Amino acid sequence: MTRILGIDPGLLHTGWAVIDTAGSSRTYVASGVILPKTSGTLPERLAIIFNRVSELVETFSPDECSIEITFVNMNPKTTLILGHARAAAIVAISTRDIPVYEYEPNKIKKALTGAGHADKSAIDKMVKILLPAAHPKTPDEADAIAIALAHSNMSALERLVK
Repeated sequence: MTRILGIDPGLLHTGWAVIDTAGSSRTYVASGVILPKTSGTLPERLAIIFNRVSELVETFSPDECSIEITFVNMNPKTTLILGHARAAAIVAISTRDIPVYEYEPNKIKKALTGAGHADKSAIDKMVKILLPAAHPKTPDEADAIAIALAHSNMSALERLVK
């Protein structure tokens, strides 16, 4: 069995999900959203993301982590700030010697639906099929579940190829 922590990074909302995988079997464990105070400074918000991800690692003991790669937004400042949120999560995980796998949004979509430009409803449908016990309350939480599932699918395929 492999336990995967999926993270959808964001400075306002960082979605997270934990799933267990064994062969082609996937089991939902938990998911949620980290919500730093919007009134906090950038360093305060990053510390909250770092501390909460650290707590998730302590609570759930993941074997691997998958995280979405930041795409370049129209506003470079937004891209940079989102990169800070990703970094806070990655450091919290990698300092505990847990491998971190990074995926572009299109690869996540393709791993779940077979189409790299699938829309949100197609992804949500696949999450419900693959993990019927998961009932995400926010888009960020749903995306984190999708990121964990995509990593599960891609790593299973990689093992088959080897």
